[in-house]
Amino acid sequence: MSEIDDYIAAAPEAARERLVAVRAALLRCIPNGTEAFRYGMPAVMVDARHGLHYANWKQHLALYPIYRGDEAFEAAVGPFRAKTDSVHFLHAKPLPLEVIELIARECAARDSGAQGSG
Repeated sequence: MSEIDDYIAAAPEAARERLVAVRAALLRCIPNGTEAFRYGMPAVMVDARHGLHYANWKQHLALYPIYRGDEAFEAAVGPFRAKTDSVHFLHAKPLPLEVIELIARECAARDSGAQGSG
């Protein structure tokens, strides 16, 4: 088992399904994404430096870092923003996979574009 598998297995049963769903959504929406375990949490990396980290907390599941986007992106993501660069999805509410997929696609597009301009 990988560190990510261990992390998911150690989560409370109710959170495990959510972690598995987030993991699958990130891998599906970030072309050529690779898994990593950084800062004590799972991540799907766009490249060696950029990616999305996800973590389970007592009351919510979080994604990091989530940068600001255009108006449409913020309309979808804004209700889940907790701090400047994170979003929280409360365990007491359904997991909005469509928002998570949007975040993943935007991360992949932004970081792929950044590679070409730097």
